[in-house]
Amino acid sequence: MDTDLSIESFVPRRAALRVTVVTETFPPEVNGVATSLEQLVRALQARDHTLQLVRPRQPSDGYDRDGARLGLEQVLTRGVPIPRYPALRMGLPARRALQTLWSLRRPDLVHIATEGPLGWSALRVARKLRLPVSTDFRTQFHAYSQHYGMGLLAKPIAAYLRRFHNQADCTMVPTAELRQWLLNMGFERVHVVGRGVDTERFSPRHRSEAVRAAWGLQPHERALLYVGRVAPEKNLALLARAADAMRARDPRWRLVVVGDGPARAELQRQLPWAVCVGWLQAQALGQAYASADLLVFPSLTETFGNVVAEALASGLPVLAFDYAAAATLLQRGRGGCLVPYGDEAAFVQAALALAADADRLAQLRAEVATLRTVPTWADVASQVEQIWVECLAAHRRSGWAAARSSPWPVLPRAGDGSSS
Repeated sequence: MDTDLSIESFVPRRAALRVTVVTETFPPEVNGVATSLEQLVRALQARDHTLQLVRPRQPSDGYDRDGARLGLEQVLTRGVPIPRYPALRMGLPARRALQTLWSLRRPDLVHIATEGPLGWSALRVARKLRLPVSTDFRTQFHAYSQHYGMGLLAKPIAAYLRRFHNQADCTMVPTAELRQWLLNMGFERVHVVGRGVDTERFSPRHRSEAVRAAWGLQPHERALLYVGRVAPEKNLALLARAADAMRARDPRWRLVVVGDGPARAELQRQLPWAVCVGWLQAQALGQAYASADLLVFPSLTETFGNVVAEALASGLPVLAFDYAAAATLLQRGRGGCLVPYGDEAAFVQAALALAADADRLAQLRAEVATLRTVPTWADVASQVEQIWVECLAAHRRSGWAAARSSPWPVLPRAGDGSSS
């Protein structure tokens, strides 16, 4: 009897997991955690995993309406504005609601992306129900406290974070450097998972003379780009010093600030010649990177620094401290200028040198094109999936057994022709 079966027909498929992702921040909020988490969720959906998202409800929230259409089940909880960041909301404790939810529809694994009150509730409920838990270490809150007059809280916050993450089966961090730092602080079961870049959105081909003209630049002028929150923890005083020094050396330089935050008015007062365009998204953000001449990134509080990866994918050289994404992606300084961590005088000197050396700037831009490919979100999703599979296997070896109750409904996936 003829058959068209092949050996490949008997190769087992990857297990599709049902995962609940708990986060205090997600689009429509605009920040590095929210945007990178959305990209990861979408990449995991593309690998046939079923994702349930637990997050605070946002005012005028398009995701409230579009979540089902996008194939994403959402559980929206109560939240309150974060002090000094009214556009961002912090989730309130929700232990009772989560226990009811996961008792009726038990996920294979709970992934907690943020360590706030909502994340803590999720951790306590998941442990009570003996669900596997993975976490992300995405924001150095203990370091941020020094910029908001709460330096005395740095150690207690670090202790809380250590206690939080050590109750999980694993914690994911974006760099080997951060992993070692956390291990030295007593964190356990820490795994390195890189960050991805959407190479369609961020590409040199999006360079636009019309965008440069909208910034008020003449053809011979140069754009010094800053992308991120306009807030004290981003080391804006150094940004102002470096930008002023570059403009004094060569008046053709113009600072362009993409982002917003509580320090925007003060930055505009210090640098009245700077162009502040607010938050940009999607195509507009990709065009901003590709249309600039140098990214300046003075922050000392990053766990990774997504903007560095986005700039490099856009063909834009980077000036940054030698740590996190910059240390990982700039191979021995190729494609950018790295200065020792915390050496602000060296940072300003490097900025001055680049301002006065057009040939060096052109060389750096040419080097960016030769850098190894920045990982895609599909690559990152594959890494996360493998860690989750290992986490589940460890639970089974330890005698844990997940008793499934009623299955999750299969929601329509984006592009399958289903209506919302």
